[in-house]
Amino acid sequence: MTDPVLKRVAVRKYTNEKVAQDDIEKLINAFQAAPCGMHQTDVMQMTVVEDEKLLSQIEQVTSNACYNAPLLFVINVKKNNEFGERDASVAAENIMIEAAELNLGSVYLMSAASVLNSAKNLEEELGVPENFETCVIVACGHASEHPNDDRSTRYKVIRK
Repeated sequence: MTDPVLKRVAVRKYTNEKVAQDDIEKLINAFQAAPCGMHQTDVMQMTVVEDEKLLSQIEQVTSNACYNAPLLFVINVKKNNEFGERDASVAAENIMIEAAELNLGSVYLMSAASVLNSAKNLEEELGVPENFETCVIVACGHASEHPNDDRSTRYKVIRK
């Protein structure tokens, strides 16, 4: 397994430092490189949120569930799509692995995404079409803490 995969951990505390535009482009490219079920590329989209006012509104609506990260990747999928949640999860993982490669912290957020779906005014401002819903948010930024949990025996593995 490659180092970025092993280096990726859930980071829930960030500095106020902005993420460099070059790094944001690399994270967007990682999103674009994600596979999609049945080659349906029209069932997923992403909004990159850097605007401080919009970040603040999202934190307010989600009760700070995005950990005051300076950068959010809001991944939206077409409603009632069989593969949407899976596609969004794979794309989110790509973003998080690339973030680790760039020495950035990130965390996968589903509860905050669910809350955004009921905030219609924010969905509109985020550019989420009416036939789409927010599925996953990836919070990203420069970590102010570095979790170091041993994850080598985290899940049960059966070998035959």
